[in-house]
Amino acid sequence: MKDIQVVIITGMSGAGKTVATRIFEDLGYFCIDNLPPTLLPKFIDLIEDSDSEKLNKLALVMDLRGRTFFDSLFASLDAFSKSEKVRPKILFLDAKDDALVHRYKETRRSHPLSPKSRPIDGIRAERKKLEEVKGLAQYYINTTDMKPRELRDRIVQEFASETETFRVNLLSFGFKYGLPIDADLVFDVRFLPNPYYVKHMRERTGLDTDISEYVLKWSETKQFLKKLMDLLQFMIPQYKREGKGQLVIAIGCTGGKHRSVALTEWIAKKLSGDFPTNVSHRDIERGK
Repeated sequence: MKDIQVVIITGMSGAGKTVATRIFEDLGYFCIDNLPPTLLPKFIDLIEDSDSEKLNKLALVMDLRGRTFFDSLFASLDAFSKSEKVRPKILFLDAKDDALVHRYKETRRSHPLSPKSRPIDGIRAERKKLEEVKGLAQYYINTTDMKPRELRDRIVQEFASETETFRVNLLSFGFKYGLPIDADLVFDVRFLPNPYYVKHMRERTGLDTDISEYVLKWSETKQFLKKLMDLLQFMIPQYKREGKGQLVIAIGCTGGKHRSVALTEWIAKKLSGDFPTNVSHRDIERGK
């Protein structure tokens, strides 16, 4: 049986559960909104039987939208009281009444417990119903004066390791097939000597040692990489500090098979000592 991290996100309507869910998704959690608590044990059983190692961190939103279902939360939590593999943690999000009223007026939404009356009536009724679960919560965040960025920082501080908070994705591509739509930074290396014009290298790729050595041996390549690494080592920490969850750096040549591949692999090795990195080569198989 694999270890499973389960975070139950609950609290006052309007206190930031939707924002919190997006933050947990960025941290690699599998998120479900408005899961009836009665289904929690069965859902955990399905996850345990799954072969996917990616489904070992769950963030589940449970609140009073479930009405009568919410009353079964305590029984569901009790089912895991003796488990050594699954220990659900409760994150309770709260805010002052006046802040919640203001947020409801901004969104022009009705409170789920008072759809036909004043929001404050629903807020007071909800606060009373949530007193017990609030007392069980291991984590409590009051979002009254928080901006989304501040809420993210707090959740990251509580629930993420350093390696989970930021990732660099490096992508090689060919300009002839179009720009990657998800790239944050794009660098054009079509000015470098091209192995495509060396007959015995044409059908090989930048993953082959001889191609990589050919691309990297030129003085302009070495100068470019030196300047690029200086730039990236300055910029990447700034993106991380700003709260970005990942950065996509795309390196492009003409066909995405030789120069961009070799340089992407080289850059990834240099960055991997400081940041978690992923490498992909979008167009390396094209043209075969």
